[in-house]
Amino acid sequence: MFGKLTIEALPLYSAIAASGALITVGGAFVVFVVVTWLKAWKYLWTEWLTSVDHKRIGVMYIVLALIMLMRGFVDAIMMRAQQAMALDAGGYLPPEHFDQIFSSHGTIMIFFMAMPFMTGLMNIAVPLQIGTRDVAFPFLNSLSLWLSAAGAALVMVSLVIGKFSTAGWTGYPPYSGIEYNPGVGVDYWIWALLISGFGSTLTGINFVVTILKRRAPGMGLMRMTPFTWTALCTSVLMAFAFPGLTVACGLLALDRLLGMHFFTNGQGGNMMNYPNLFWIWGHPEVYILILPAFGVFSEVVSTFSKKRLFGYESLVYATAAIAILSFTVWLHHFFTMGSSANVNAFFGVTTMIIAVPTGVKVFNWLLTMYRGRITFHPSMLWTVGFIVTFVIGGMTGVLLAMPPADFLMHNTTFLVAHFHNMIIPGMLFGYLAGYMYWFPKAFGFKMNEPWGVAAFWFWTIGFYLAFMPLYVLGFMGMPRRMEQYNDPTWQPWLLAAAGGAVLILIGIACLVIQLAVSIRDRRKAADVTGDPYDGRTLEWATSSPPPPYNFAVLPEVRDREPLVDMKERGVVYQRPRAYEDIEMPKNSAVGIVLGGLAFVLGFGVVWHIWWLVIVCGLAMWVTLALRASDDDSEFVLSAAEVERIEDARYRALGNQVGSRP
Repeated sequence: MFGKLTIEALPLYSAIAASGALITVGGAFVVFVVVTWLKAWKYLWTEWLTSVDHKRIGVMYIVLALIMLMRGFVDAIMMRAQQAMALDAGGYLPPEHFDQIFSSHGTIMIFFMAMPFMTGLMNIAVPLQIGTRDVAFPFLNSLSLWLSAAGAALVMVSLVIGKFSTAGWTGYPPYSGIEYNPGVGVDYWIWALLISGFGSTLTGINFVVTILKRRAPGMGLMRMTPFTWTALCTSVLMAFAFPGLTVACGLLALDRLLGMHFFTNGQGGNMMNYPNLFWIWGHPEVYILILPAFGVFSEVVSTFSKKRLFGYESLVYATAAIAILSFTVWLHHFFTMGSSANVNAFFGVTTMIIAVPTGVKVFNWLLTMYRGRITFHPSMLWTVGFIVTFVIGGMTGVLLAMPPADFLMHNTTFLVAHFHNMIIPGMLFGYLAGYMYWFPKAFGFKMNEPWGVAAFWFWTIGFYLAFMPLYVLGFMGMPRRMEQYNDPTWQPWLLAAAGGAVLILIGIACLVIQLAVSIRDRRKAADVTGDPYDGRTLEWATSSPPPPYNFAVLPEVRDREPLVDMKERGVVYQRPRAYEDIEMPKNSAVGIVLGGLAFVLGFGVVWHIWWLVIVCGLAMWVTLALRASDDDSEFVLSAAEVERIEDARYRALGNQVGSRP
């Protein structure tokens, strides 16, 4: 009845694994108790969990991302601690557990921290920046969120029931094949990615349609903000790249479940098909994550330099060039896997070429800051830290773009250092900058700046201390993913790297304290204007937090920086002559129900509980049919109600408000 699921699935094989499971279960229980004690379940259900408002969905994405950031960092600091003490078979982790940890670390940070963080920022900012009331498909947006959460939940459950994959975050065969990895770990990995990846594909389609079809009157493509441009390019990449990952994981699942031979070297299969499919998704994924961060940096630099962005057109074209070129470089991830010299040379050249538009952006940001009146808000500090650190990572990337150099460095810690040197400043610094930049817009009060500055310095110094030694170790020949070693010259560098991880841990603690202090002081830090930074784009033209409809009257755009233009014309706070009824989507529980069913279905497949899989599959089809037949999915917000909400906003603004024409 329960397939392969037995009492032996509990993590009793290791005190460390059991402790992790207890912490996971205990944390979930504490949250349940607190919400119950506050009697907040009804509020959460009606206002958040069933919401289709893009702003609330964006906040929930970021909450998921921050939870998974802390979960993924636990893996990171465990790896650093193990390697720091692993000389001559030392350390505290057995090899299989260490393999699980580096596999779950990469999986969590890429799929369940970075992707939700990026999608959350897009949800909060993009509809406001293009002057629309919601995304094109609000229900699809909710469904995407809960599919992502279902995938993350499968990874978290693997801590408690069974084990996670030991095949790395990329899941290469034969390590992920049924012969080498007969347990359930790889199945957890496959179904977490299949479920969340489907949600990401839907998100990409949703935002492509939203940006192309829902812009405010007068907003042509070349009047969109840099962040909206990067969101558009990222969404196109998501729509075209994620199906490749879905196919790769689906075929791997068929190999494991039905004994097929897509990725075996026998029976007509070809193991090299897998890395090609995976990295056809994987390298566009790098830019799926980094391009929105580039957009955040562009917004932050312009706002806090008090200047128009230098070279807007060149930045837009550079963004589009990166998006196109990202599909031409995937093979540099496996130069060492036997392609011909000519093939390697082609992909080496394209890898070098893609650095050019990225360099263009760096000069755009630097020349925007030149002679600007710079305010060093924490978001600006993250931006400056990114520019310096990312350029270092880019130079090491150009080095690895040369196949002969890559042959020497590919399986060393040099590659680990390079990858993190691109992803942490290029992605995470950008998301943290966006998080602190748009927080007042989402919640109506500003974040505490001193704690944000402290987080920046601990993260930045910790990053250099954690990863620069790995470049040195790579030159010294240390292979990556080593659970123990016998070369004493490596240990000092690994101890330094562990010290850097501790500083990053303090940086994460600073982020938690910053959030807590900001909530405590929210009344003193309240933003009644909706424009705490003297902003330049449309999201700052409405209240903070915005009303459900975003704009009572859709704005008319006449300039690339519409809010600056509205301020110059003196119409930014001008009331409309009359309000109109606004049609809004109703909240829907279908998204969270489908997400829950997808989680249970994935769990059933992992453990071969086939009756549960069938029940969940049928329930999902019935739920979708009921949703498709529901013609009452919208409601009308009356003009009188809109006027009441707007009157409250103008009263709060006080003397800053112009009179009704």
